Amino acid sequence: MDTRLSPWNLGATLYMPATRPDIADTILHRKITGLRSLVICLEDAVSEADIPRALQNLHRLLQVLSQAKKTQGNRDWPLVFIRPRHTEMGQWLIANCDLSAIDGLVLPKFTLASLPVWWNAMASTHLCLMPTLETEEVFDVIQMRELAQSLVSHPCHDRLIALRIGGNDLMNIVSLRRPRNLTLYDSPMGYVIKMLVAIFGPLDFALTAPVCEHIDDQDVMARELSLDIAHGLVGKTAIHPTQIAMIEKALMVSPGEHSDALRILNSTQAVFKSQGAMCEPATHRRWAASVLERARVYGILTEQSPDGIRLMPVS
Repeated sequence: MDTRLSPWNLGATLYMPATRPDIADTILHRKITGLRSLVICLEDAVSEADIPRALQNLHRLLQVLSQAKKTQGNRDWPLVFIRPRHTEMGQWLIANCDLSAIDGLVLPKFTLASLPVWWNAMASTHLCLMPTLETEEVFDVIQMRELAQSLVSHPCHDRLIALRIGGNDLMNIVSLRRPRNLTLYDSPMGYVIKMLVAIFGPLDFALTAPVCEHIDDQDVMARELSLDIAHGLVGKTAIHPTQIAMIEKALMVSPGEHSDALRILNSTQAVFKSQGAMCEPATHRRWAASVLERARVYGILTEQSPDGIRLMPVS
């Protein structure tokens, strides 16, 4: 897979309805500061009545992007994905649209049963996959374990960037909405996220964090982001551009984490003490490697500058 399509490059993934007329500007002219990845949504963000208009708008957009990619390339663009409404729409898009400028599809309501349908449509394309875990099956540990094992050995594995956790859909299944003053981790989603990390993490699947729909409550957002990082999630869905900077900052690495990670990966000691805690390279090596990759992409926070500093990319 192209290194541009690393899960760490997702950052704050902004969802935009396919009906919006300014998507081309957003992609081609970097209208939104810090935007690393974008999902053009044909599912929940678009009403059934607006689907024809959304598809027409998307068709024009794809023509513009395709021509722009031919003339200028897409290295400076955010990663661009489309979220179709269902498998039938995904099949239609692949058969009827020029998706050469698109990096992949976000697969809604993804299950083990829908995997062969999606792969049959996408196998012969260049498109990468980002399945969304947001159905009733997600609450079932056995079904999630079966899905994880199936994905490990499936031909799609090398084109699967990350698994997205669909928080609002999962909360809807249990007839709940997140309380305004609490994080998702204070709800039943806390169990779900922990379970998904325990099942998919050991198999090296990347997981992204659900959206925080309380756009103006920065305290809840900050607490939730710290928990996202503590659970090893690689990015977070955003529904408003104002959320991007907070997500980017949360993904930066503290100087202490960076120092520990370097020592863990370079130490010849079996155990050593650092910053008041035990470091054990044999058991902390995978954590250290992910910290350095995160620092490469997002940079290191400094005490002098609350916005931190950004490191030069490592080739």
